[in-house]
Amino acid sequence: METFDIKRKAILLVGPTGCGKTPLGDLLESKGLRGMHCLHFDFGRELRASMGRQSGRLTPDERKLVGELLEAGALLEDEYFPIAGKLLAGFIAERKADAGAVVVLNGLPRHCGQAVAMETAVEMRALVSLECTPGVVWERVRTNSGGDRSERADDTLEEVTRRIEVFRQRTLPLLEYYGARGVPVLHLEVGAKTTARQMRRELETLCCNVVL
Repeated sequence: METFDIKRKAILLVGPTGCGKTPLGDLLESKGLRGMHCLHFDFGRELRASMGRQSGRLTPDERKLVGELLEAGALLEDEYFPIAGKLLAGFIAERKADAGAVVVLNGLPRHCGQAVAMETAVEMRALVSLECTPGVVWERVRTNSGGDRSERADDTLEEVTRRIEVFRQRTLPLLEYYGARGVPVLHLEVGAKTTARQMRRELETLCCNVVL
């Protein structure tokens, strides 16, 4: 894992594919949350962007591995987690994040092994669970409800169903992991047509008693 000068305050967005994490994260970066400056770290987006860089923090072998993982739709397992550390450190450096900024994490950590590795980098202030049924997920994906999936050629029913099951097995346990450590877990219901603006408004209310 990369060495970080300070532990950054962070909020983690958790939810199945298509639930609206990316649009919500982008809106939080644009508008903030309860008056606080937010920076949206979309791990999937950073991984995809890393493939187009001939220079940067990742080595050619690491970029090759990222490409293989993206093609297979696989998670970044613990032994390859230094790649995530490099991308997060690069993101924070490029954004010149001040000490008071809140990093909105989307897609990282994705499972409990990653959560342990992240403890040296961030101080998790809240976990936001975006919750919707598989039927709602498919409807949101099918209609591109969040407006962020126009270039996702892998959004077939079979692939979306597979990702939902991976989420259930690997990512959902993060709620228990962080809850057991005293991190507030905020539950936000998402419907087929719920917008990022509606999510942010609800999140503002849910965060009333959370110290960010």
